Amino acid sequence: MTTEEAPTPSTTATTNQPWDSTMSQSQFMERDTVLVLSDSDIVTGSASKKSSHVFDPSQPRGILHRAFSVFLFDASTSELLLQQRASSKITFPNVWTNTCCSHPLHGMEPGEVDGVEDVKDGSVKGVKNAAVRKLLHELGIPMGELKVEEFKFLTRLHYWAADTVTHGQKSPWGEHEIDYVLFITIPSKNILTLKPHPDEVDAVKWVTQSQLLEQFDDSNLLFSPWFRLIAKKWMIGTGDSSGGWWDDLERTMNTDDFCDYGTIHRFDPPSEHMGGGGDAGPMFIEEEVKMDANGAVVATVGDSSKKQGAYGKVKTHKESKLKQLLHVDEVWSAITLLYLQPLESNLQSDNIKRTFNPSDLAFCDDILCKVSRSFAAVIRQLPSQLLVDVLIFYLVLRALDTIEDDMTFFQSNEEKVKILLSFHKTALLDPKWTIMGCGDADERRLLEEFPKCHSVYASLPEASRRVISDITLRMATGMAEFVDKDLGQGTADVGQYNRYCHFVAGLVGEGLSRLFSASGLEQPSLAGDLHLSDQMGMFLQKTNIIRDYLEDYVDGRAFWPQSVWKKYSLSGDLGYFANPTMEENKTAGLNCLNELVTDALELVPDCLSYLSKLRCAEVFRFCAIPQVMAIATLQKCYHNEDVFTGVVKIRKGLSCQLINDTKDILGVHGIFHRFASSIISKADKLRKKGYNDPSYERTIKACETIIELTEKEAKKSVGHASFANSTMIVASCAAASCLAYKSPNNSNVAITTTTATMASFGILSFFKMGFMRYMGKRSDESPLLPAAKLV
Repeated sequence: MTTEEAPTPSTTATTNQPWDSTMSQSQFMERDTVLVLSDSDIVTGSASKKSSHVFDPSQPRGILHRAFSVFLFDASTSELLLQQRASSKITFPNVWTNTCCSHPLHGMEPGEVDGVEDVKDGSVKGVKNAAVRKLLHELGIPMGELKVEEFKFLTRLHYWAADTVTHGQKSPWGEHEIDYVLFITIPSKNILTLKPHPDEVDAVKWVTQSQLLEQFDDSNLLFSPWFRLIAKKWMIGTGDSSGGWWDDLERTMNTDDFCDYGTIHRFDPPSEHMGGGGDAGPMFIEEEVKMDANGAVVATVGDSSKKQGAYGKVKTHKESKLKQLLHVDEVWSAITLLYLQPLESNLQSDNIKRTFNPSDLAFCDDILCKVSRSFAAVIRQLPSQLLVDVLIFYLVLRALDTIEDDMTFFQSNEEKVKILLSFHKTALLDPKWTIMGCGDADERRLLEEFPKCHSVYASLPEASRRVISDITLRMATGMAEFVDKDLGQGTADVGQYNRYCHFVAGLVGEGLSRLFSASGLEQPSLAGDLHLSDQMGMFLQKTNIIRDYLEDYVDGRAFWPQSVWKKYSLSGDLGYFANPTMEENKTAGLNCLNELVTDALELVPDCLSYLSKLRCAEVFRFCAIPQVMAIATLQKCYHNEDVFTGVVKIRKGLSCQLINDTKDILGVHGIFHRFASSIISKADKLRKKGYNDPSYERTIKACETIIELTEKEAKKSVGHASFANSTMIVASCAAASCLAYKSPNNSNVAITTTTATMASFGILSFFKMGFMRYMGKRSDESPLLPAAKLV
């Protein structure tokens, strides 16, 4: 063996300073930022090395994170290089294990974070970069001696183990990792430079298979639980025809016979490594428990065909039912919308029945409800001469979006791009076109039964088909532009962020404007006002991107612009905000969030301007409802740390209330005024408490602009509502008192009074509804007309 000076190690992306290999074990535990994972190996955030390895009642098996295990062999002798972990190591000191075990980190340069596509094609350059870095750090092997491309990625192993041997049965430390197995060979150990770091490694040795098995039987030697299991289960064959990874190194290194990228093999530790500070027991026991020769419970879990979309994989933050019921006006709004004044569907109109195949149209209506229940209702209330055009426009773009979103179906990005760019010709011109197995659940069904959509599309007016085809091609072109971009860490800057939003939402706004004009319900000039329609679409898309931070990050396709979030992330990784372990992480995330909310709020004036140009009542409502939902969502997201741990949603009752109040420009302005004022109030309260938000002045300016634009109509709306609300509350209390007065003596008077009050709120809401109708008629200021009066 030779020794020489080590080359410069990796640098951190945030500071461009070298990763400090001279830090103590305690400093590594505090400062290294590991990749927190979902069970399906999707990066969901970050955590310190220390916090991820703590075993206690709140996290009995620590925090699942990504790791790698390097196995370095002398090809001439088939010997494996082992290391004995240093006695100064905090977790599993003194144990013998494979060549190198460690973690890829956030914020390193070159990058160490791999996404779904990297695993699928077996490249995993991030893990390999981390391996090169740690081999230098722990064993002093210069980076040039072991090249990234020489490592062979075999598979992934999900395991956990409490360090009970070192720290006792209640050990506060342990491992819980999805481990990437990396093999690498060198012609001879004599050409390898080895200079073990004394704080990392106590000793090294080269062993053959037989020598290792003998040492496993030596009770005086300690081995890491994961290495012992890996070696016996996968590395050394048991005499069957397949053999083990170590049995034929040439075959392992030069073929893909042992490569399994789609499966994550999961196993529990031997019984002596269960327990720990959280008293953790078996994790992977299934209906049929299987035990290997070492007494470990083994379960192989994983479906290589499983989609990687993050929908449903992260928590949805909702208010409790009790808290929602306390908003009595919203409860009544829900009752009103669902039963008393529902959005009326025009799908059964005579001209629609005459024009379209009823069976195919029924499928389109059904699948629309499945893929987007919220849009279904507002589309159905459109006039009959426009309804089906918009319905099909939405389904066509949803089908296109499903193709773009599927991260595992296509063999290559080139294949996906080809499908996207030809979609306007294949799907829209070929009545038999379909694609099987792409997407999930109802989106997959949409693609597999697309000929039914084509049947309805083919019966649309030529002008509508032209619009749908044109927007589909342009959107597909934009999507194709982003397919090859690495969006695991978001868009590059605000310009790219805006460009993406334009392609996937701004173009939708343009297409809708052209359909509105083509139907005759809106002025021809609306189709040419591309700026306003683009801004309206971007407002909705940016709201969704802000709200869906964690879902998008988990899915490996995020859109928060790096030029914004890197100002706040100290680790240089977008996941820094997802798993904050210190107050400074939380503060940084909220500052970043507030800046992006403000960026979206600055689009509101153009959205209001667009709405003011509409003349058809049904078209106005179709456009306005998503807009008021967006401003309410932004108000909910502003300075809300829940955004980083799940999906934030507004109350269902509030949604119903917003829909009920979105009948004209007066109601819409009142809503925007209300939520802009609420954001200002929240920002000012934080300011008074000493919170220093870098975007404060910009946020206030954006909200004040909205308030100024909506002040006149909002005052009218608030005046009407305030009088009605006051009347309702006074009358409700009086009614409640009367009802409660006749309650039996000593018989839950408080409950009776509460129930009576709730009931009287509902009864008196009828009066409020009638009063508001009356005031609405008396105001007589709405320029909107129903479609029947426009055509």
